[in-house]
Amino acid sequence: MIQVAVLGYGTVGSGVVEVIEKNKAEINKKSGEELNVKYILDLRDFPGDPYEDKVVHDVNMILDDPEVKIICETMGGLKPAYDFTKKALSLGKSVCTSNKELVAAHGPELIRVAHENKCNYLFEASVGGGIPIIRPLHQCLSANRIDEIAGILNGTTNFILTKMIRDNMAFDDALKTAQELGYAERNPSADVDGIDACRKICILASLSFGKHVYPDNIHTEGITKITPEDVAYCENFGGSIKLIGWASRQDDGKVAVMVCPAFIHEDSQLAGVNDVFNAILVRGDSTGDVVFYGKGAGKFPTASAVVADVVIAVKMNSSSKSLYWEDSDQDFIEDTDKIVLENYIRVNGVSKDEAEALFGKVSYLTRKDAPEGELAFITPAISEKDCNEAVAKLGDKLLGRIRVLDY
Repeated sequence: MIQVAVLGYGTVGSGVVEVIEKNKAEINKKSGEELNVKYILDLRDFPGDPYEDKVVHDVNMILDDPEVKIICETMGGLKPAYDFTKKALSLGKSVCTSNKELVAAHGPELIRVAHENKCNYLFEASVGGGIPIIRPLHQCLSANRIDEIAGILNGTTNFILTKMIRDNMAFDDALKTAQELGYAERNPSADVDGIDACRKICILASLSFGKHVYPDNIHTEGITKITPEDVAYCENFGGSIKLIGWASRQDDGKVAVMVCPAFIHEDSQLAGVNDVFNAILVRGDSTGDVVFYGKGAGKFPTASAVVADVVIAVKMNSSSKSLYWEDSDQDFIEDTDKIVLENYIRVNGVSKDEAEALFGKVSYLTRKDAPEGELAFITPAISEKDCNEAVAKLGDKLLGRIRVLDY
């Protein structure tokens, strides 16, 4: 019998316990061993819960128990999850996690500790919830050179943008609806400011390109400045606005990485991904474009991914086959100023001659009931540095800027 401990009995942690208990026969058959949840670590008590007898408050009960071979870390955050995870791995206990913040910040170190102690650090649930993406990147697509990876990585922001597009809602109203439905937290900053998507694209980029990408080094923008006017112009452009996390191999061998709202064409494989769904596009040199699609969050989709990692950890037993990438000093990340993209620009009180003097030959957009003096256009492909300098000259005449991506 393989004894399992769960750290954190919140939404995902309780889902992990329920999935293991509900699907025990199927899981045992696929893993080749009988699994049992021996401990649940949490600061709280859960009187009346069917698993209240498994709840403990001291992590050392778990770490010091030689019977516990696998730990599911579903606490979230860096502290104390980092300390607990590192200690467990150093003791030869495999850790399966949904904690994207921890993987993005300390992935290389924790993977190395797992290798040194012949156990595994697995994190399929850290990106995409129930969408299988980490293992396919590592295994199924391993014969490919990955040139680009991009995706709608946050269900909350995708839901908000969907409401803005379909129902002509302002951002604040769409956010309120998301909060009322339980899709957004009371403090939604991690979602709407792009922080969550940034952590996820860092993990995907690290795995795709073999070197660790740290979130602090990535230009990240959220969706708080998107307006119904931008949505209307995007319809004239022939596309949708999505929050995209993307990483692309450059001609000089470096990797450009960014999180930003983007205009994407209606024939894009990501344009039709709406509501709380996520999608991840992988562009390989042999496969071409491959898209992974599904619910990117939620109790049971995420728990399912954690438990799938548990099954893998059982099969690996005392061997270490953790995913691997090198730590890095970030010199392989392309300077944001050098990234070249088209941009959507919306201004007030700027003539066409002035716009073209700043940005070159542009393509103009229209919308119904646009006020006199408002102008919107798509720039040619220009560097971030040149675009930023042009935008700075506009001052308070600038009403909006959104990048244009080809995914």
